[in-house]
Amino acid sequence: MKFFLLPCLLGVLLSAPVFAQPARPDAKPSEDPPKRRYVTQKIDAGAFNFDGKLDEAFWQNVEPGADFIEYQPDEGTDPSHPTEFRILYDDKFLYLGVRAYDAAPDSLVERMGRRDEFPGDWVEINIDSYHDQRTAFSFTFSCSGVRGDEFISNNGNNWDSNWNPIWDGRSNIDSLGWTAEVKIPFSQLRYNNDPEQVWGFQVQRNIFRRNERSTFQHIPQNGSGWVSRFAELHGLKNLPRNKGVEIAPYLLAKTEHFRKEEGNPFADGSRQQITAGVDGKFAVTRDLILDFTVNPDFGQVEADPGAVRLDGYQIFFSERRPFFMESRNLFDYNLTGSATDFDFDSDLLFYSRRIGGAPHSRPNLGPGEFADVPQATSILGAAKFSGKTKKGWSIGILESVTRRENAVVDNNGERREELVEPQTNYFVGRLMKDYDAGNTIIGAVFTAVNREKGIDWLHRSAYSGGLDVQHFWKSRWWNVTGKLLFSHVAGTPEAILETQRSFEHYFQRPDAPHVELDPTRTSLTGTSGTFKLGKYGGKPDKWGGITKFEVGGTWRSPEFEVNDIGFMQTADEINQFVWAGYHIQQPFSIFRNLRVNYNHWFRWDFSGRHTFTFYNVNAHAFFQSNWSVGTGFFLNPHDISNNALRGDSPLRRPNGYGSFAYVNSDERKKVTFNADANFFNGFGNEVKSRNISAGIGVQAADALRFGIYPGYNYSFRKQDQYVQQVSFGNDVRTIVSEVAQRSFSLTARLTYNLTPNLTIQYYGQPFIFRAQYANYGIVTDPLAQDYEARFHRFTGQEISETDGEFSVDENGDGATDYSFSKPDFNFIQFRSNLVVRWEYVPGSEFFLVWSQGATPNAFNDLDTPLVKSLLNNVFDAQPTNILLAKVTYRFLK
Repeated sequence: MKFFLLPCLLGVLLSAPVFAQPARPDAKPSEDPPKRRYVTQKIDAGAFNFDGKLDEAFWQNVEPGADFIEYQPDEGTDPSHPTEFRILYDDKFLYLGVRAYDAAPDSLVERMGRRDEFPGDWVEINIDSYHDQRTAFSFTFSCSGVRGDEFISNNGNNWDSNWNPIWDGRSNIDSLGWTAEVKIPFSQLRYNNDPEQVWGFQVQRNIFRRNERSTFQHIPQNGSGWVSRFAELHGLKNLPRNKGVEIAPYLLAKTEHFRKEEGNPFADGSRQQITAGVDGKFAVTRDLILDFTVNPDFGQVEADPGAVRLDGYQIFFSERRPFFMESRNLFDYNLTGSATDFDFDSDLLFYSRRIGGAPHSRPNLGPGEFADVPQATSILGAAKFSGKTKKGWSIGILESVTRRENAVVDNNGERREELVEPQTNYFVGRLMKDYDAGNTIIGAVFTAVNREKGIDWLHRSAYSGGLDVQHFWKSRWWNVTGKLLFSHVAGTPEAILETQRSFEHYFQRPDAPHVELDPTRTSLTGTSGTFKLGKYGGKPDKWGGITKFEVGGTWRSPEFEVNDIGFMQTADEINQFVWAGYHIQQPFSIFRNLRVNYNHWFRWDFSGRHTFTFYNVNAHAFFQSNWSVGTGFFLNPHDISNNALRGDSPLRRPNGYGSFAYVNSDERKKVTFNADANFFNGFGNEVKSRNISAGIGVQAADALRFGIYPGYNYSFRKQDQYVQQVSFGNDVRTIVSEVAQRSFSLTARLTYNLTPNLTIQYYGQPFIFRAQYANYGIVTDPLAQDYEARFHRFTGQEISETDGEFSVDENGDGATDYSFSKPDFNFIQFRSNLVVRWEYVPGSEFFLVWSQGATPNAFNDLDTPLVKSLLNNVFDAQPTNILLAKVTYRFLK
């Protein structure tokens, strides 16, 4: 990778222009500019000819908003082309008209894409209708007619593109550039009932070929915050107060075809299904909304990528289901949320993939028995109540009920049912209060899971919650955050014992005096918390740079447990973290911006044992040529794992070092390229990892884009890979080994727009993962400083293999003392989705979906080269094909 980056970087340097425009006196990057003011007017309903041309006389009744200021790349300067806008309204809609001047209209980029991809030249309006200076609604419209919309929260730190309101736009290209007309129903916005409103707003424009953005309200890049710095929109009087209602019923027809299994009455090769359901929204007040879904279907959702882990940690999959993705900002509760982006930052108090996941249990099958097991738990219904009041209260409530699921077991025609998932109720509540225009935010959160009886080793109830506070000061450059949380799980002694022995806890560890495995307990109660102080903005120094930092700590007590409704990698840890950065946001020389960062992480468990130390430095450059590169180095001088041996003693892991690098080409080009690589090495080569990924995207036409993205991973552990625990007399032996694991994937994506509202999308990914073990042994002194002293490797006289079974004669008496199976495996998977999506009227959609999946039986194909094994096997197995058609119609009142 280092040899590849050098010529790329050289090409970037040679091609980069070295200039900058003079800054305007009203847009100094070191100062907060005054808020601009725009006054709108009301027009008669029905007077609008919606064609994107701005030729109606009433557009001239209001003064234009003009004098945009460049935001990127040359902040604070005049943009290359001027922009004007006007805002009007009637009894139902807010209208935005934009004139985007361009001296070369034939150079406008009219790329198309699916909704929320923001292709080509576009304009955007952000509306803070709550005027809380923290949240806003964003509407983006391109000159090619593609819409994008996002819900902005946390003062611009979160942009949620899964919010999909009903609105429309039209565009027109002429000799002066292009124009756009946008109409936004008031029913899609949230505001109070005051007779005269003042809203925050921002209008910005993107000139794609120059990668240039300009804004109506200048917001310095050195600052912290976005919504709090908006301009003000005046003149909104007597807005509609009707409580909007949206009802969207759906009808779905699905046919599924799969491999027929002889003798299995449940696998006859096909099944068909017709279902119906309804989604809806109801405005309880103008600023509080109830969303609900009954019998939801998520068949059009893209498949999860392939992933396998050998270290025992859970695999995190992103949420893709529309109901749980829309308006989720209130329910996204990260336990830490640090700027350092380390493993504990993936811990969530609410992880919506827990709702409607695979059943927890499997039926017990005897000889000749077959079972029909649900692949996912059915969601009977779900509802969300969310919004924000005039007095600054943010409210979020989510409730969902999943069905009791039974597997049907067939024994020569006689059938019985076995419970695989009890009926379960999930609840999440979130409450926040803003003070001092959002500079202080106090919040509370609570979650609950309640299950019916039936599966003894599952918790009957699980609760978590807590308090949090944020405070900003000095132009919001500085921030202090505190969180204090609790968890409580309860159930049968069997369920609580299962939790104590789980990967996240391992109370059975022999040298953990601060925890105790108690088989009689019926509940566990734990705590978690975070405190952090940070500076995220400031006045640039004489080089144009800003120093930023964050320092803090977080903990998870040994009994803390949220995985019934949340996502937590491990408990029993105390983390201290530091991030410091020097960021130059202003263009200089060959750079558009430059960032240099330092991080470190320290970790202890609750016994006081120091378990982890990690250092990292990294640098990232974005060039005038619109290429970007980055690199970093990390050092791991101390690592003790409490769960590597799956409940046995802690294990000292090899110390090591590593690096990463990446390069991204200019995204404006017809062909784009990206690549990244990272490696890690133990100081004595006891561990190695190599990860390489790349991608090529092709914009074959304005309406057609496709890309191919390969990835290869290799890792090696010399002796400390956990295999199994076995009994030897009154003792327990932990078997470990060397392991080499390799994976390869090739992801293909294609998007074709027949119109801005009619798209064809394809996603496909063949994936292979292989793990090969060797040189088996047992753990002897897991904390020894000398790596070889931690293990005893079996000699040829101690271990023998017969038909994939290993027998060990540890004491040399000629008899087998214990045995274990060969753990090698080769896993191959193919997943694909072809989706035709047509929004035939705003808010109403038709989907036609073809999904295909296959998992070939190539478990023992270990001697064939990795990629060849994938190619030989991936299409050998008969795939499961699903074809579905789904139509929705949204009624809006």
